[in-house]
Amino acid sequence: MDTKAIIKDTLVKLLKVKPDELKDDLALEASIGVDSTEMVETVIGLNKAFGISLNAKDITKFSTINDITKVIQSKISV
Repeated sequence: MDTKAIIKDTLVKLLKVKPDELKDDLALEASIGVDSTEMVETVIGLNKAFGISLNAKDITKFSTINDITKVIQSKISV
């Protein structure tokens, strides 16, 4: 499974949304109503899924699935 697929799978499980609601370039907050608490839960889930440690600076870059993918790929390629 590729990075983006794992991210989407994690978001589906944590945010209880349908996979077709997750568009790569739509803002998570605007498209599915992700709030700050849900974003923290998402970060924790992504940390576990990828075995990485995202910080507060990384979270500010999370706007779309494409953004999340870029941040995670930069962490796992180090």
